[in-house]
Amino acid sequence: MPTTDQLLRAPKVLLHDHLDGGLRPQTVIELASECGYAGLPTNEPEALARWFASDVPRRDLVRYLAGFTHTVAVMQTKDALERVAKECVEDLAADGVVYAEVRFAPELHTDGGLELESVVTSVLSGFEAGMAAAAANRSPIVVRALLTAMRTAARSLEIAELAVAFRDSGVCGFDVAGAEAGYPPTRHLDAFQLIQRENFHATLHAGEAFGLPSIWEALQWCNAERLGHGVRIVDDITVAASGEVTLGRLASYVRDRRVPLEMCPTSNVHTGAVKSLAEHPIELLRRLRFRVTLNTDNRLMSDVTMSSEMGSLCEVFGWGFTDLEWLTLNAMKSAFCPFDRRLALIDTVIKPRYAQLTAESLRTH
Repeated sequence: MPTTDQLLRAPKVLLHDHLDGGLRPQTVIELASECGYAGLPTNEPEALARWFASDVPRRDLVRYLAGFTHTVAVMQTKDALERVAKECVEDLAADGVVYAEVRFAPELHTDGGLELESVVTSVLSGFEAGMAAAAANRSPIVVRALLTAMRTAARSLEIAELAVAFRDSGVCGFDVAGAEAGYPPTRHLDAFQLIQRENFHATLHAGEAFGLPSIWEALQWCNAERLGHGVRIVDDITVAASGEVTLGRLASYVRDRRVPLEMCPTSNVHTGAVKSLAEHPIELLRRLRFRVTLNTDNRLMSDVTMSSEMGSLCEVFGWGFTDLEWLTLNAMKSAFCPFDRRLALIDTVIKPRYAQLTAESLRTH
C-alpha cells in the first residue's frame, strides 16, 4: 500500500472543491476580526478546526451546509477573497495537486457591497498570486474557477452570463449547487441553455442528496458534462447474490457516454449520502469502469486533503498506484481545460510521476 509520503508526492487532479469550504482556520479567525464578525464558536485555531470537522451536525446535507455561514461571512471584501483564493492554491500545491478547478458562488459574496464582477476578479487575482507562489516554490499548479449558482436562488442565468464573460480570464465553467430536494436542475434551464449556446462547459451537483431523477434532468435537460457527486447512480445498478451486475438504462447511459462522476467519499459520509467509506459506491463504480474521479469537496468541513482521501480509500479498498493513476487520468481527461494542455499534463507530469512512484514501490517490497 502507498506510504503517506508517496501519497503526498503523487500528482493529483481535483475537479470538485469549494473555495468557501477550504479556508484555513487561522484565516477564518483573522478575517472575522478584521471585518467585525462575532459569530465564530471559538477564536482558537485548533478548536475551530475541530468544530468545523466534528461539531457541525452530520448525515444531513442541509445541516452540513450550515457551517458555511461562518466562512462566507468573512469572505465579503476584495482583500479577503484574494487571500482565501491565494491560500487555497498554496494549500493544494503543497498537497501535490497539479491541476484544480475550484468553485465558488459569486452571489454569496456581495453582502459587503461588492459587485459580482469584483467578486470574480478578486478570486481570480488570488488564484494567480497563488500559482505564482507555488511555481516559485517548485510545486507548479494550474487552478481554474467554476462559477456556481445557488439552486435555491434565482440568479443562475446571471451567473452563467458572468461565467461566459470571464471564460478567457480563468473561469472554466458553470455549476449549480445547494440543497437538491425540491430544487430540480430544470429550474435553471435557461442558464444551462446559455452555456450550451456559448459552447462553454457545465457541471452540476446531482445525485448527492437526491436520487436518479436529479441525475436524469442534469444530463438530459441541462446537458451537464459532469455530475457533481452522482453517488445515487448506484440506485440504477443491481448486484445479485451471485455477484452478477445489471445496469439500468440511466446507469448504462452514464457509463457508455463516459460521463465523469466527481465523487467526494468522505464528504458523502458526512452529509449522509452514504453510511461509511466501506459502503461508498466508488469501488463498485471503479470496478465497472465508470469514469470515476476522486475529490475533496470541502477540505475544512470534512478535514480532508487529496492525499488523505487517497490514503483512506487505499486502506479501505486496497487500492494501489495503478488505481490512483487511473482515477487521476480520469479527472485530467474530464477537466474543463483545452485538450492540448490536458495532454501535456498527462504526458509530462502525471504519467511520469506515477511511473516513478510505482517503480519506487516495487523496489521497497
